[in-house]
Amino acid sequence: MKRKEPRKSSPSFANPEIQQIEQLLQFMTEHNLEEFEYSRGDLRIRLRKPAAGVVVAAPRVVAAPEIIIPGSVEAPDASSGGAPAPAGGRPSEDLHLVKSPIVGTFYESPSPGTEAFVKVGTYVETGKTLCIVEAMKLMNEIESDVSGEVIRIFVENGQPVEYGQPLFGIRPSRKK
Repeated sequence: MKRKEPRKSSPSFANPEIQQIEQLLQFMTEHNLEEFEYSRGDLRIRLRKPAAGVVVAAPRVVAAPEIIIPGSVEAPDASSGGAPAPAGGRPSEDLHLVKSPIVGTFYESPSPGTEAFVKVGTYVETGKTLCIVEAMKLMNEIESDVSGEVIRIFVENGQPVEYGQPLFGIRPSRKK
């Protein structure tokens, strides 16, 4: 099928010429528009400027606030400027990290409005449910694989989590 060539004598937008499209582009520039769409009858023109320095949005990872039980972890000293340790850094004590086995949404309780499975300071046994990670409408219970005290919760309720992302920091019980 052969396409019709626009007539050069047409001054209307029914068959736009390059000059008219350039005028639209100039209009977009003058008014700082990123996108412009015009339609009339069968004619539809959509102009979109490429954004300078296009940035692809990645899932935003929000660091959960550090929750510390008084006397359980040393306070930062003045030489460090009081800045928190980097997310990948190790705390001064050896914590066992319970990591997310799947990508999903973190939930601290079995249903909205009910008490959380665990809180900072809770002692847990191996096999105790710590949280739920919802993935594809399936509720996956995440259980503790070590006995000990929950020292840190790295994720907030309802926050998306990635595979391998730390969820809990547990100080393992000392075997006597």
